[in-house]
Amino acid sequence: MNTSGRSIAIVGAGLGGLVLARVLHVHGIAATVYEAEPSPSARTQGGLLDIHEHDGQAALKAAGLFEAFREIIHAGGEASRMLDKAGNVLLEEADEGTGGRPEAPRAELRRILLESLPEGTVRWGHKLASVSAMAGGRHALHFANGATVTADLLVGADGAWSKVRPLVSAARPVYAGLAFVETYLYESDARHPASAQAVGGGALFAVAPGQGILAHREPGGTLHTYVALNRPEAWFASIDFADATHARRCLAAEFEGWAPALTALITEGETAPVLRLIHTLPVDHRWERVPGVTLLGDAAHLMPPSGEGANLAMLDGAELAQAIAAQPDDREAALAAYEHTMFARSALAAAESARLLERLFGAQAPQSLLDFFNAMRPAD
Repeated sequence: MNTSGRSIAIVGAGLGGLVLARVLHVHGIAATVYEAEPSPSARTQGGLLDIHEHDGQAALKAAGLFEAFREIIHAGGEASRMLDKAGNVLLEEADEGTGGRPEAPRAELRRILLESLPEGTVRWGHKLASVSAMAGGRHALHFANGATVTADLLVGADGAWSKVRPLVSAARPVYAGLAFVETYLYESDARHPASAQAVGGGALFAVAPGQGILAHREPGGTLHTYVALNRPEAWFASIDFADATHARRCLAAEFEGWAPALTALITEGETAPVLRLIHTLPVDHRWERVPGVTLLGDAAHLMPPSGEGANLAMLDGAELAQAIAAQPDDREAALAAYEHTMFARSALAAAESARLLERLFGAQAPQSLLDFFNAMRPAD
């Protein structure tokens, strides 16, 4: 491995940080990933991700992992349907098998990335406590376990509440006025047939102004649901989510009159509802070049869920690694080139994410979302 005598520290073993480490490895450049979680299996990694040709798939090709990715695709996952709140079908799209946005389990994506890295690349149980700047663009990383390391190049891939971000930006995430609450139904075809039929074979969108029920069929007949509500933070704070029965009752009350097959995705949930308050950074978030440090993924451009987050993080990681490999003797120039492209791309994605939220939950929903889907359909 050629490290040019300069160490690279990546904070965060999410998809973006792991792609960065992998593509650097492909180019013969060593890096170390520091992750707060104690092990790869410390927590579940979420559900399916649609991986797009122009960003997520491009990143996996740069990582030399595209064929491994093809092996974990969830067949049929690109299908989608829209229902109104009475359960009537407004639109249905089959999975044509084109591979433009195939679905894959996040946990499996993380697995193939971890398995592609040299042993010891990821240091588990290293929760970043603080960072201090040193001379020459170097940084000292202080971890909660008492360890301290120094890095010539520091990359914050540590998500929404990044501990690295303050080195380059004073911006902090703000509440977007929206929250998702996760619920699950298992073995749905046998145990919850009405809901299974309502969701269909892929993704479900049932939306109305200020609210919605979004779900996805995962392997094994699991229905993974996001209950969306535009409510103040205080409204969610008033619900005791530790009392699952109480939380389900409060959520279901907001969907009175909706089809039972849809509300059952809430009321019959087989896991405790998990609250996900949605936060964002400014649409045009950027910073002046700070020697020896940069960001990727949510640390750089946190935005509401739109199907782009993981894809953008992976592309960030691949392009940052390629920029470093292209200019190994001038890392500041490499970081500047990476940030220039990333800023423009993420600003466009964040603006589109905001527009998607309006289509999903704005005053014209569900017609606004139906119009959007119809506009995307190829002409006959």
